[in-house]
Amino acid sequence: MTETVPAAAILKRNYLFRGLPETTIERVAALAVRRHYIKGEVIFAQGDRGDALYAVASGRVRISAMGAGGQEVFLSIMEPGDTFGEIAVMDGLPRTAGATALDATRLLVINHLDFLRLLEQEPRLATHLLKLMCTRLRWTSELVEESAFLAGPARLAKRLLVLASLHGRPTQPSQLELRISQAELAHFLGISRQIVNQHLREWQKHRWVELRRGRITIRDRDALRAFIARSETHAPD
Repeated sequence: MTETVPAAAILKRNYLFRGLPETTIERVAALAVRRHYIKGEVIFAQGDRGDALYAVASGRVRISAMGAGGQEVFLSIMEPGDTFGEIAVMDGLPRTAGATALDATRLLVINHLDFLRLLEQEPRLATHLLKLMCTRLRWTSELVEESAFLAGPARLAKRLLVLASLHGRPTQPSQLELRISQAELAHFLGISRQIVNQHLREWQKHRWVELRRGRITIRDRDALRAFIARSETHAPD
């Protein structure tokens, strides 16, 4: 099914291209080639040359980085309509993180040099890309802030809210379902799955969340926000 969807239709779903003239999106789409990846396949590794921009047509992609001690840290999960690889494709420097297919995944791939040439011809596209860079910078700042100031349970609550706002699927009014395993969530935070499960089970008792295999539904975002605020209030100076 995905193979028959035009590349322009896939790119329109991403806010990097949303709102641009049809002609501009078609020009971007004309640069794209399709690639298939099996579950667990490495798309690119941290340190690889930044030679392409990627857009997810179907499946999911995990973005992660290796710390100085060799520990893998999960940064984000890309889903259909998301793009990744923007920073390296702009400066051509080595990738700051790696990307791995979480499922059977189809990507649109746009070559680094082709994309730069198009940016020179399309100023509005360049502006959209700048907005995306700012969003990613804010995301990185939030990660640093979490690690520095929030205790483990509050970090988990905040990460759940951020991931749900980016990738959650609305179910009932005010509820968001996030397709993520507890093991993946533990990797995001650099803590054990047992600790994640302990906190989630407690929140499920309060009806803040609902747990299903490979999915977490946030039922009460306000309660999680209040929990984070209390943690910040009682944090040591």
